[in-house]
Amino acid sequence: MNARAWRDVGLAAVVALVAVAGAMTAPPARTALDGRAVALLVAAGLLLAVRRRYPRAVVVAAAGCLLAYLLLGFPGIGPALPVLVALHNVVSRGARRVAAATVLTVLFAGVAGELLSTGAHPPDVVQRWFLLIGWMVAAGVMAEMTRHHRAYLAEVEQRAAEAERTREETARRRADEERLRIARELHDSLTHSISIIKVQAGVAVHLARKRGDEVPDALVAIQQASTDAMRELRSTLEVLRTDETCNGLDRLDLLLDGARRAGVAVTVRFEGPRRDLPTDVDGAAYRIVQEALTNVARHAGPATAAVAIHYGESALTVSIDDDGRGAASHTPGVGLTGMRERVTALGGHLQAGPRSGGGFRVQAELPLAAAA
Repeated sequence: MNARAWRDVGLAAVVALVAVAGAMTAPPARTALDGRAVALLVAAGLLLAVRRRYPRAVVVAAAGCLLAYLLLGFPGIGPALPVLVALHNVVSRGARRVAAATVLTVLFAGVAGELLSTGAHPPDVVQRWFLLIGWMVAAGVMAEMTRHHRAYLAEVEQRAAEAERTREETARRRADEERLRIARELHDSLTHSISIIKVQAGVAVHLARKRGDEVPDALVAIQQASTDAMRELRSTLEVLRTDETCNGLDRLDLLLDGARRAGVAVTVRFEGPRRDLPTDVDGAAYRIVQEALTNVARHAGPATAAVAIHYGESALTVSIDDDGRGAASHTPGVGLTGMRERVTALGGHLQAGPRSGGGFRVQAELPLAAAA
């Protein structure tokens, strides 16, 4: 049995003991307290152990024990306590008709039975039974108030949950609108310029080849870089529009080819068994490698870079080392700040700075469990 069932059994035992104790201390009545009376008292009390599972049956059986006890003339009104608890239980569950029928049955059957069996003065009998009925009605009213109070609390909680959900939806909608606005601004401000660079570079390459001149490597790199930039811009705009990550380590080869065309000799090394990564970790690792190689191409001068991807059990470690000029004054720029924000959002750690033997190192540790 669970804790609630044990509590119900304990309550039933306590009510039964109280009912027996009340009968033993009550003034003498027409019939002395005997085994039948104790059996009725104990039965009425122990019925409460199953009141949650059979609320209607329990209140009817408890009322039957009460009628039998009082009509046999035993002292006190011990079985009334179990009936009050059973009535409170059945009314709190919404079975008001069963409760009303039980109360009326006890009233009419009790008055009629006592008048027929004892021949007592009718006004005295009616007054005595009406006092008992008053307690039963009070138990029902208290249960109804409790039920309404619970319904009110449930409604308040539902309204609070609905208000919270509405706030979250409003915030999400505003974030979506802001992403779309940023996507439009990026499209309008960058796409045109990159397209012109791509077209002009393509025209220059075409004219050089048409004249039979050697096409400069830098011009070819510009043409390819503008193509890659357009692809990256489309991917970024798609991310802003759909809130999904498009690039991951599966596109690492394309990224390294672009860096090599830009003049950076890049090698890559994978450590540990390669496997599928959480989307956030996969996208963050790609962006960290991309930004680190961009910094190498911009700031390191003639340099080589080594990319190491270590698949650990609990974290993915990404390292990018170069042997270029390094940084005389290590002032984080927008790229390093963006990398640090990505890593911090995933609960990881980022180290970026000059190496002791020259060059620059970027190392990010991205936890897998937190992202999943």
